[in-house]
Amino acid sequence: MSHRALVHAPPRGHGEFTGPSRSLPSVAGVTTPFSLLLPVYRGDRADHLARAFESTVHEQVRRPSEVVVVQDGHVGPELASALERLESASPVPVRRLRLKHNVGLAQALQCGLSACSHEVVARMDADDISLPHRFAVQLPLVEAGVDLVGAGMREFGDATPLGGLLRVPPTDPARIAAEARLRSPFNHPTVVYRRSAVLQAGGYRELPLLEDYWLFTRMIEAGSVVANLPEPLVLYRVDAGSYQRRGGLRLLRSELGLQRRLRSEGFTSRKEMTRNIAVRGGYRVIPVGLRKSLYRNRFTTEVADVAETVGRESRALAPEPGTPTRTRRELA
Repeated sequence: MSHRALVHAPPRGHGEFTGPSRSLPSVAGVTTPFSLLLPVYRGDRADHLARAFESTVHEQVRRPSEVVVVQDGHVGPELASALERLESASPVPVRRLRLKHNVGLAQALQCGLSACSHEVVARMDADDISLPHRFAVQLPLVEAGVDLVGAGMREFGDATPLGGLLRVPPTDPARIAAEARLRSPFNHPTVVYRRSAVLQAGGYRELPLLEDYWLFTRMIEAGSVVANLPEPLVLYRVDAGSYQRRGGLRLLRSELGLQRRLRSEGFTSRKEMTRNIAVRGGYRVIPVGLRKSLYRNRFTTEVADVAETVGRESRALAPEPGTPTRTRRELA
């Protein structure tokens, strides 16, 4: 595999760093340091952020070497206090990039990506939970030459009070590439990637709610080596409004914009673009109840054994590496 030159793109927002200037810790047996990229904005909840941080830093078998927190604009006092507490108690260095104004997820991630000290970067959202062995399982693939690796994930929260929904991504490289022409083949909160591969593909670009999917297609088109693990390594928080937010005019506009871009970039054919507009565009405007039913039947399998509290899930639900999982289509 050829080595790409590491591109250092300057942050596009107006922000400043705060955080300790201590040196990175050395961890026995770890050969590749990596950064954890965590965007935060005023709509995030302090308790969810704390749980996300604890699970992805304190509880990891293989901890990140640093955490880069991108504060996307002003946050309230509760969230600001939570960030201060997390920084002061963190077992690894935390660098916070404060953006003066809310610039949106794509630009916040691009600023944060430029601020990461390491070539390998792991993504995390401020309301999800990483299982303890997440990075211990994912990092060896990157060290073996993979540019982008994702994993399965389980949904939990108010929308799934009696159990969970398991989302298993495609794992065969050919299938990953094929599915990318219809939908994102990666669960975006689970990914770990090489920063140089992301920047070579153009980095994060503004496209509300579809930034990650667009980036993944450009990485595949640019020749990035990609992989997925079937094990659920992240617990993805959903709420009663999740299916409502997967539709609407704003998302429809982004969807149409995405399809035009994928076609102009040569990633999809005219026939695939027409299919995607009909299928994906139609999905954005159908009634919420039907959208929920289609999503659960097409992309997830139910898991009915979740009775623990959220605080125990990250320990009790971690599967043994290599545990086989089946999608609903395989169960039918």
